[in-house]
Amino acid sequence: MDVLDAIRTRRSIRKYRPEPVPPAMVHALLQAVFASPSAMDARPWQFVVIDDTDLLRRLGAEMPHCEMLLSAPLGVLICADPAQERAPGFWPQDCAAAAQNLLLAAHHLGLGAVWIGLYPMDDRMEAVRRAVAVPPEMVPFALIAVGFPAEQLSPENRFDPRKLHHNRWGCPFTNEGKTE
Repeated sequence: MDVLDAIRTRRSIRKYRPEPVPPAMVHALLQAVFASPSAMDARPWQFVVIDDTDLLRRLGAEMPHCEMLLSAPLGVLICADPAQERAPGFWPQDCAAAAQNLLLAAHHLGLGAVWIGLYPMDDRMEAVRRAVAVPPEMVPFALIAVGFPAEQLSPENRFDPRKLHHNRWGCPFTNEGKTE
């Protein structure tokens, strides 16, 4: 699968088969997150690999709208370390890039994944902080649930030309060399 196919066909998968994600695949996912771009190459992040399914289930039961954790065999918690920033205020972008890399790598490997937003929701951040013993100076940013998909979702074409502007706001963008 080439990168453009991965981007266009990736979907948020919320149901997983029970088998664990093999260590080689976990390593590939982690390689992808560490390859993420970062403002001034600060890499102000830390990651917690969670393969304790009891812990994932507790989090899924405790946090609203996080039922996908009830069947996930793996979670990757992305935390920000604001003290490592070189460009103040950019850690959310850095962590988001790491999350996107993880989602695309999972899709490429035949895994399903979904981004569970934690930051800036205090209740979710605190639930994860308590459950995983995240130090107070770290910010729980996102928890990515990962596993072998138990559902197949068709790709969606989300291209919306109404949200494109050309050179100035309000000037429609036309793409004569369409590749759709």
